[in-house]
Amino acid sequence: MFITKNALPRRTLLRGLGTALSLPLLDAMIPSLTAAEATPASDENLRRIGYIYTPMGFNPAEWTPGGESLDELPSSLSPLQSVQDQLCVITGMDLQNAYPGSHATSNAAFLSAAQAKLTESSDYYLGTTADQIAAKHFGNQTQLPSLELAMDLLSTVGQCDNGYACVYQNNLSWSSPTTPLPSEAHPRIVFEQLFGDGGTPAQRAAALHRRASLLDSVTLEIKRLQQRLGGSDRNKIEQYVESIREVERRIEHAMQTTQDNPLPDLDRPVGVPAAYADHARLMFDLQLLAFQGDITRIVTFQLAREASTRTYPEIGVPEPHHPVTHHGGNPEKLAKIAKINQFHVSLFAEFLQKMDAIPEGNGTLLDHSLYLYGSGMGDSDAHDHKNLPILVAGGAAGNMRGGRHIRYEHPEPLSNLHLTLLNKVGVPLEKFADSTGHVNALFDV
Repeated sequence: MFITKNALPRRTLLRGLGTALSLPLLDAMIPSLTAAEATPASDENLRRIGYIYTPMGFNPAEWTPGGESLDELPSSLSPLQSVQDQLCVITGMDLQNAYPGSHATSNAAFLSAAQAKLTESSDYYLGTTADQIAAKHFGNQTQLPSLELAMDLLSTVGQCDNGYACVYQNNLSWSSPTTPLPSEAHPRIVFEQLFGDGGTPAQRAAALHRRASLLDSVTLEIKRLQQRLGGSDRNKIEQYVESIREVERRIEHAMQTTQDNPLPDLDRPVGVPAAYADHARLMFDLQLLAFQGDITRIVTFQLAREASTRTYPEIGVPEPHHPVTHHGGNPEKLAKIAKINQFHVSLFAEFLQKMDAIPEGNGTLLDHSLYLYGSGMGDSDAHDHKNLPILVAGGAAGNMRGGRHIRYEHPEPLSNLHLTLLNKVGVPLEKFADSTGHVNALFDV
């Protein structure tokens, strides 16, 4: 670690035994009397973008706001009320390249806006996804170019849906038309990706046995650093380190409580929290730490997978998710879809509230981030790809204005939204997939 002119480099790492700890943005990283100090919120280095996928559409009656403002949110979006000023609800988006209407193509087209090649074999072909367009632009400025997360083990191969290879349903992120990027569902593995100092899985496991916590080996370095910092920066580091320790404790607890029962749900890895919500909160908290420490600026997260048969008895939906979505207009099934929608949104809302509570520069972590949340399917009963459930949250370093419901009476390509959001975070792209222009309403800041 080198400190020059009393300023810390943004890429400062504290290294210990098997540990590489990135730091949050500190006052000491902004040299005095510079433009960055005066206007940190406009610094493109603070911009991040994340994508969250939820499967099998929505119940529009309980999702769609009645007017242009978000003062009163419908039931499925009600958990977002406290962050509605950082939220845009967009209705009328469509995804033509997801047809002929399958679970596989809904997932595959969501971030690529591309048509998946119909194949059951390894000659699959799709398109580079929006997150990887961003990763190629500024992913080399961080420890990890991007982070791909999921809630389920997505290891099935062969044909998964109407002649489409499982790779389309399993992978949300593609770095090229022929290169899907597998997602990780195990919190411990993600934790080691973020804070481990490389090595093979066996070497990392051996390092874990030599210490009680990944952070133990950098305790002395942290104390030395804090002696050179002001009170505000010391508090930031203490809070960040304690957040990391708390996440690590929860991971360890989950692993210990499942050691005697190594048979998880079909799609759930061993060693994750037994409750779906607890697992999801851990995965969200890992994203929070990754952004706060500037370990990566690009995240994708499958909050649930297409054709999932997961049940949600904790919210009064004991039936498998997928069969419920084939509702046939049944009011009881539609009500259960709305409950699932609300449950998923509530987890996203908790995450946004945490981001909005973390100071950074002249604003918060949420002020300097942008998240797209949604599904590649609209009406799950029809398997269509119009009027998608789409949310955009965050300030994009002053480039986004929330508190709005943007409604399109005529279909608006989802690729236009991808192009717009990439531009918002500083990716100078003129066209993405089948885009025909920008979502102009989002340029009104």
